[in-house]
Amino acid sequence: MIDRPIQQVFDLTDPSFNRLRNISLEEARGRVASGSVEGVRRIDGSFALVATQGETVRMARSLDRPMRYFLAKRQDGPALVVSDRIDAIRRFLQKEGLAAQFHPSYTRMVPAHHIVEIRLVGCPDPDALHERFFSPQSDALGTSLEEIGARYVGALDEEIGEWLHGIPSGQPIGVSFSGGVDSGAVFLATYNRMRADGMHLGRLKAFTLSIGGGSDLEQARRFLGPLGLELFLEPIEIGPETLDPLEAVAVVEDYKPLDIECATMALALCRGIRARYPEWRFLLDGDGGDENLKDYPIEENPELTIRSVLNNPLLYQEGWGVGRLKHSRTFSGGQSRSYTRTYAPLRRYGFEGFSPFTQPAVIEVAEAIPFTALTGYDVQKLYALKGEIVSRGIRHLTGLAMPVFPKRRFQSGALPAGETRLRFPLRETDYRAHFDSLYA
Repeated sequence: MIDRPIQQVFDLTDPSFNRLRNISLEEARGRVASGSVEGVRRIDGSFALVATQGETVRMARSLDRPMRYFLAKRQDGPALVVSDRIDAIRRFLQKEGLAAQFHPSYTRMVPAHHIVEIRLVGCPDPDALHERFFSPQSDALGTSLEEIGARYVGALDEEIGEWLHGIPSGQPIGVSFSGGVDSGAVFLATYNRMRADGMHLGRLKAFTLSIGGGSDLEQARRFLGPLGLELFLEPIEIGPETLDPLEAVAVVEDYKPLDIECATMALALCRGIRARYPEWRFLLDGDGGDENLKDYPIEENPELTIRSVLNNPLLYQEGWGVGRLKHSRTFSGGQSRSYTRTYAPLRRYGFEGFSPFTQPAVIEVAEAIPFTALTGYDVQKLYALKGEIVSRGIRHLTGLAMPVFPKRRFQSGALPAGETRLRFPLRETDYRAHFDSLYA
């Protein structure tokens, strides 16, 4: 029996991919190593960090940075392998002659907004300890939609401003743009901030994916045209034969159908931009806007009711929560799990992405919204709320009247009407079987 402290930690994450605004990388690692909840909460930016303190290893990440780990047994003691990808962990173990220990289900995802702590290990390995470092207050705002919109979009604006000033001057900036509420708000807030801060607006583009004549392109024109901003629109038009959902399974290392469909579209968009602009690096998107304002079709999920959605804080961001029966230790839950649909396609094609909706300051405002008081548990009122809040906030910030169109998923808007099912005929069991086959 092995019953010794972890001897080595192999951190395979790319430290240059952390975007820290207020402290150095070493200071951030020091806060994680200390296990200070308040210290980690005050790390501003996007990060995936692992640090040691004596015999204790601690890990923490932001919502937009996947982070996985695997405990391997070696002759000289256990070793912890940390990466943003399952396949990178597997390749490392193969190189070290430890491949026989590997199975993808033995990897663990660090859940967003938690410090994960591992102390002594033995056979069998004990579970890691989890301590939350982000606990936003629910129902802290009043019921004025004008005030809520101003606070929410104001936080969005601050995050975009911080991000813009943190990237190299003169770099082009793209927005993944469908003309929906979330991507529309991100584009208009980015445009407004660049103009206000004297940045050259020729750096900015709104990239819209159209596969065989998808309806998002027309929606994008209807969004930008009345605002006099259509000059920023750049369609990425490709044929549907390029779509490969099984490729997306391998890229995102997951098998949930809606996430695989979304990731397939993200891969197509990234591939199209990269083919046209070999040096482009920075892309913004609106991932997380639906989660923040609870704008998912409740009727499509038999496990949910409007009461469960409104009465469980951070449900869409984190799933049912660490330590719950439905929380996957391999994948995490909610957007903590599903953000790979955005992160992994961007990384595959060499982009650095950013969604301001994933940042704690924006989520904090969203969680403070009194959803129950505003909706009275009425589902249709909940669905209408996002457009009301965001459009008011954009008007307050920019003076622009933002168009609000009915909600449509990425995969539905990029394809012509009725094509989604034809292009994505597989079920979750099929995707899962393909995922398992990658490691057979």
